[in-house]
Amino acid sequence: MTNGTALIELGTAHDLAAGNGSPPALFLREARAAEWFFDFFTANIRNKHTRRAYYNAACKFSEFCADRGVHDLAHVKPVHVAGYVESLLKGFAKPTIKQHLAAIRMLFDWLVVGQVIDVNPAHAVRGPKHVVKKGRTPVLDREEARALIAVIDASTLVGLRDRALIGIMIYTFARLGAVLQMNVGDYFSQGRRGWSASTKKAARSMKCPAYPSWKPTSTSTSTRRAFATTRTGRCSARRGVPPEFLTGMTQQDGYRMIQRRARQAGIKTRIGNHSMRATGITDYLKSDGTLEHAQNMAAHSSPRTTKLYDRRNDEAALDEYEKVRI
Repeated sequence: MTNGTALIELGTAHDLAAGNGSPPALFLREARAAEWFFDFFTANIRNKHTRRAYYNAACKFSEFCADRGVHDLAHVKPVHVAGYVESLLKGFAKPTIKQHLAAIRMLFDWLVVGQVIDVNPAHAVRGPKHVVKKGRTPVLDREEARALIAVIDASTLVGLRDRALIGIMIYTFARLGAVLQMNVGDYFSQGRRGWSASTKKAARSMKCPAYPSWKPTSTSTSTRRAFATTRTGRCSARRGVPPEFLTGMTQQDGYRMIQRRARQAGIKTRIGNHSMRATGITDYLKSDGTLEHAQNMAAHSSPRTTKLYDRRNDEAALDEYEKVRI
């Protein structure tokens, strides 16, 4: 197979990896390097969001090297990777910089495995120190969450849909992306109780019972009607369009819906998609729930991640500051 033929056949892989844009020149000077580069994004990374972010990091690093006269992988040294990290400090947040460094490090590890290069120049480079002990996602208190659900008119199909989406996110700690992938068949009855099933992060399938306090938002009838707006059973945000022409609701649609419902409920807190998940976890822990169970319900791999959603200390801090009576 010639180099040109290899690159032509890898064009589809490039589209899968990036969607658009030109390939990074640093990794395409040799057909073998190009092949392993595309294999890294198509065979090694399965999450499309991670693929997009890592590909962007690889392209930016390639441009950085080209601007400094480095056009061959064999000539990339730790000083070049360190210089790239240093250049990002001027305009990017520390988590973004650490993500770029992780992408470059993993990519070069993959090229070492493929014997494209001898050593990984990114291994010796350290990223900026960034320690997170508390998440930044805004949360609602119990009364605000109830007001948000209560303000939704469940007499319409759109209202049923919005109420079911928000209720499922709060009561099951589900991400919006997981809920939007649910179909009609993902709500079912078992043992005289309603259940919902969704695929959470890392492809973990979770089943959650519809317990009594959840019934106003996800009874069998309302949830099935809310999800039955398309042929595939996905939730759609478009109004006035025949069901057969509707497409699935996007995360942007979900964000706009949450913002609209929050305004209707008079909520001033600038909440987002993840706020429903954080609200549910915080309220669960306030009700004497255990961190271990919250971790399992939220499908977190580490309890440290679950702790980022625990905002009970916010109220404790507020009580302390209110002791200042000047």
